[in-house]
Amino acid sequence: MAWSWRYETADGTVLGGAELPEELFPSRGDAESWLGETWRRLRDAGAERVTLFDGDTATYTMSLNDEI
Repeated sequence: MAWSWRYETADGTVLGGAELPEELFPSRGDAESWLGETWRRLRDAGAERVTLFDGDTATYTMSLNDEI
């Protein structure tokens, strides 16, 4: 399965747009490393939290309002 992030507001509204890339990753570790490098840019684009997906299954949700 491919791993991906979904970008959300604090209340869970799903966000999209050119500033919020739709990346796919071969592993959870790759997805988490990418987030560690890009979370500030995502937050600046309006994402307040993210949810990690393994295929269609949500694995966890995390706030971007605190430093990673």
